[in-house]
Parts: sequence; structure tokens; C-alpha cells
Amino acid sequence: MSTDYSAQALKEFLGEAEEIIESLNLELVTLGDSAEKGDADPDIVNSIFRGAHSLKGLAGMFGFQDIADLAHHMENLLDNFRLGKVALSDRLIETLFEAIEALTRLVHGKGEDETFTCDVSTVLAHIDAILSGDTGGSENPLAAYRIDPSILNVLTEYEEHRLLENLKKGRNLYRVRVAFDLANFDQGLAETTDVLKQVGEVISTLPCAGDISERIAFFLLLGTDQSLSEVRDIFGNDEIQIEAIVQAAAAKSSAAVEKHDPEPEDDTVDATPRLAEEGNVATQGEGSLRSISRTVRVDIDKLDELMNIVGELVLSKGAFAEVGERLKALGRDEVLSSLLKATRDLERRLEELQKGVMDVRMVPLAQIFDKMLRIVRQVSKAQGKKVILDIDGADTELDKLIVEDLSDPLQHIIRNAIDHGIESPDERKAAGKPEASRLRLAASQKGNHVVIEIADDGRGIDPEVIRRKAVKKGLVSAKAELTRDDIYDLVFMPGFSTRDEVSELSGRGVGMDVVKNNIASMSGMIEIDSEVGRGTRLTITLPITLAIIKALIVQIAGKTYAVPINSVLETLMIDKSAIRTIERKEVIELRQSTLPLLRLAEIFGLSSQQDRGGRCFVAVVGLAEKRIGLVVDDLLGQQDVVIKSLGSTLSFVEGIAGAADLGNQKTILVLDVGGLMNEALRGESNVNV
Repeated sequence: MSTDYSAQALKEFLGEAEEIIESLNLELVTLGDSAEKGDADPDIVNSIFRGAHSLKGLAGMFGFQDIADLAHHMENLLDNFRLGKVALSDRLIETLFEAIEALTRLVHGKGEDETFTCDVSTVLAHIDAILSGDTGGSENPLAAYRIDPSILNVLTEYEEHRLLENLKKGRNLYRVRVAFDLANFDQGLAETTDVLKQVGEVISTLPCAGDISERIAFFLLLGTDQSLSEVRDIFGNDEIQIEAIVQAAAAKSSAAVEKHDPEPEDDTVDATPRLAEEGNVATQGEGSLRSISRTVRVDIDKLDELMNIVGELVLSKGAFAEVGERLKALGRDEVLSSLLKATRDLERRLEELQKGVMDVRMVPLAQIFDKMLRIVRQVSKAQGKKVILDIDGADTELDKLIVEDLSDPLQHIIRNAIDHGIESPDERKAAGKPEASRLRLAASQKGNHVVIEIADDGRGIDPEVIRRKAVKKGLVSAKAELTRDDIYDLVFMPGFSTRDEVSELSGRGVGMDVVKNNIASMSGMIEIDSEVGRGTRLTITLPITLAIIKALIVQIAGKTYAVPINSVLETLMIDKSAIRTIERKEVIELRQSTLPLLRLAEIFGLSSQQDRGGRCFVAVVGLAEKRIGLVVDDLLGQQDVVIKSLGSTLSFVEGIAGAADLGNQKTILVLDVGGLMNEALRGESNVNV
């Protein structure tokens, strides 16, 4: 095993292996899409092959033989596919996905325990079954095209396969001859190849004799649908020699191909294409070993440590401000002026440092959105449904840890949408809908929150059916007066998530209570909006980060709490006489709308003793489209706080997002606005702290 390697080296292996597997996953999704069209991009196939080869070598170096063996089998299957010995099929794609999933389990397992292993015999058997099912003919199919043996004799087995594939598609086959100076031939060749790839496939590249000793020439075999003159026009000059090997009409009839002699050229004319001439300045000087990449992979634990240091600095800044207040009380104006100036400078620099650290932690949601393509393809295929996934806003960024925690809830929602929300093709046709359903996954930033929407055009959720089932299971009373939102909230209740019940409802519900709890643990909210026969939309609202936040410090019954400022819309002082009761819920009228109130003292079981002569403070908070007013005794101001988790022991406590140190040796609790809003809007008071 890899016990001879340091823990840091093992981390590097795990990080690199995960990057390779993630890349393989995305490329396999693309390959799966091309399988439905009956064609495969050779560049994608080669990239997947190289990824499996790299993973095999990496695992072998660290002694993880099980990973290396599975990657080797996958590499072998891909190599046979590249050579045309294995046909492109759904079976092939599914087997490759099985291999990737097994590799993912192994790599993640090694991260927890280097001795971890799991049974991959089923995957290996599937790979061997595909390989053993290959049958090849003895006759060379290229013989029918009467191509010059001098061309075929220098091709590799893979290049012969690609040549045959181009000919089967009825493409023209050209041999392009280019020559370059020895000093910069690599750049010129790369640029010429890129140009040719725009019009077809470069099947082979081989060196040949140059015009003079200081030059080197290459033959490039090109398969394309374009004519000889169209290919020449791409370069904008006559300096490129292009010879027709097989014309499209001849390829279709398997007849002999008449070769066209290249136009005579003056020996003194440079055969280098103009594109290479324009870009060769950079290669005339001395070569550089500098890396092209400007990215650095950093362990998230190091970023957490850096964030903790920034958090301590934030607290130190608060201590400076407190010292300033004490000096002001003592009348030390001169010292106070200097201290305030230094504190303001520190605050500006600290904000820049805090923003920089936060930016480093931010990653695009594309990291998990792209993975959903695989889930959609897998589940829709298993259900016999046609689903098109539309992704929007994948470049929206969130804290890395939130993105990781969001992966499982999002996957569960996507699975439920396809399994229970979207109809079968026959049902959709009967309802006058297209056979292929559209599933939309979108993200956007709104202030200090990110809103993620998952919407389908399926059968929707019938509120009346949900209500009847909830009454039948004893979750609500038959006489209960429920709003549309109250009914949708029943979907998230435990006990409302058995498969039979959800299937009967033709809606969602399986495990959605777990999804809601996971979202709430990230101080987020999830809402449902649906229309029968038209579809369902789930909206998830999440804070951009849970690390350092600005908070409104409030006091309730002599105890201090922090409310994340990104959820606070405004603060009010109201007369208690303005409070009304509607359906046993306290509300106030705020700008011609009704605002529900939540007394935090009652929620936390505290006795509020503050008396302001019939007046009280209200902090208006909101997430997504929901608004409530938190009734508190006093508002103590704003402060930057560093949120710390309460740990697994206190994870059951609702309404609390974590704890924070105010910098004066006093630790306070940070309120979970999303959780409190859910309690308030349901009219319950189940939080006990």
C-alpha cells in the first residue's frame, strides 16, 4: 500500500485522482450524447483513454493496485473502441459509467482509509463481456478504396480505423504537405493542424523530406466534406500542397481514385503557411520552462485555517473599537484620534483580506451542475423517459463547502423530478405535450444569497390529493385550514415520503424531509410551487458563505444573539397596539402588506422583562419571497462575526446556525433565519435552547 508516502503526498494523489475522475465523468456524458446520434468524437474518446491511462499510472505509483487494475481494464476497453473493434452502443457507455462510479468509490474510500477496497468484479465482468463479444473480419476493408500502399503502410492501427470511418461517411481524403524552418516547426505544425481541424479530421501526421537541409516537411492526412478548392482557400495562398487521395463520389462507389498532381511550385517559395509566419516571433528566442497554467490546487483545510486567522483579526479589530470607546469616556481625545485612524486603516485592509480569502473559497456551481447531466441520463433511461436538461447560471459562485453539501440534496431532487414528476412519453403525448420533457436547472445571485431553481414541465402536484393523503396518514386534522403553501410544506414532513404514497400522488415526497434538513443546515430555505398538468418548481435559497458574516446583534431577555445581516431587510420600533392577531398568529401592517411576527423570547422559552413603555423592536428578515418580523428587546448594533459549528452533539437544535465570539470573551448564538421562518410560517414553536 501507500504507507511509505507522506500524508501530504496522499492528499495530492487523492486531489489529482478526483480531478481526473470528474473530467472523465463529464466527457462520458458528452460521449453518451453522441452515442444516441450513432457517432463519437475521436478527440473525446482519446481524451477519456488518456485519462484512464493517467489514473492507472498514478494509482500504480502509490500502490493502489485495485484502482490501477480497474483503470487498466477501462483503458483496454477504450483502446478497442478507438480502434473500431468495439462498436459504439448504450451498453458500452453504461459499462464505462459503471467503471467510473467504481473508481469514485475506491478513490473516496482511500481518502478515509488507505486499506479500503470494494468489489468491482461485476464491472470487470461487464468489460470482459464486451471485449469477448468482438468479431473481426480477415479482409482489410480499406482494400476496396485502392489507396496507395505507401500511405497505408505507415499508418497505425488506430489511424487506419479513423481513415476507414471517414471514408464510410463519404468524406474526401486529402494529403496536405507543409514545410517549416527547423527553429519553429513545432509551432507552425500545431497552428496548421488547428486550421485543418476546423474543416475536418486530421487522421495522421508524418514527417517527410524537406526542400533544403534547414527545413522539415510533413504530410497531414485530412478527411473532410469540403472540396479541394475550399480547403486551399482556408490558407489564403497557394503555398500549401494538397493532393486528393479519395474523392467523395469515388468513396461511395469504391471506385479507383484519380490523383491530382500538385501545382508546380518555385523551389525558392517558402511552403510555410501564412498563419505560422505571423506567430513565429515568440519561438525565435530561447525556450522557456514556465508553466502555462496559472492555477494552484489548495487543500480546503488550509483555507479554513486561513479563514480562522482572518476571523481572529476581525475580533481584534472589535477589541480596538472597544478600547477607543473607553478612551473616549476618559477624555483622552488625542490618543483616541490616533487610535481611530489606525482602526479605520486596519478595517479597510481587513475587509480587502477577508474578501480575498472569500474569493479563493468560491467555486462555480458548474462543479455540481455538470454532474447532474449524468444523473438525468441515468434515471431517465431507467424510467424509459426522454428528458432534456437545460442548465443556466452555472458560473454562479458559492463557498466550496456549501457546494459540496449541496450535491446530495440536488441529486435527490433531480431523481425525484424524473421519477415522480415527469410523465412517460405516452402520457405526455396523450396530454398534448412533447415526448421529451424539459428539466431546468438554474442559478442566480441575489444580494448575498444564491437562488437555485429546479423546474420541470411534468404532471405537477395536486394540493387536494396531498391534503387527503396527509389526513389519511394522520399528519393533519381533517378540519385544519391549510393554505396552498401549507399543503406543499407537507411534502417535506417525515412519514410523507414512502414511494407508494408519492407514486399515488403523482408528485414528489420521497426523502424530501432529509433534503429540507440538509438545506436548513446550510442556513438555506427550500420552497415548492406547482401547477397541476404544467409542472413543478423547487427554489433553494442559500447564503454565499457561512464563514465570516456581518451580523445584527440583538438582545432578548438579557441574552445576546446574532442575526445574519444578509437576511435583515430593515429594523423597526413599533407600538404594541399595532400588533394584531390573525388565525392565532401575531401580525402587523407594514406598507399595505401583512407581516407575521415571531417572538424570539417565546421561541427560546425565555422571559422577556424589557419594558419600553408599550413599544418593541422588530427586525424584519426575509429569504426568497418570504418575510417575517423578529420581536426582540433591544438592538445592539452590527458586527463582523465568525460562525463556528455547534458540532454533531447539538446538531438537533433548530433555529441556531452556530456560535460566534464577540471578541470580549463572550460567546453568542447565531440565529438560523431560514429555520426560524419555517417555524413562524407554520405557526409552531418547537425550538428549545
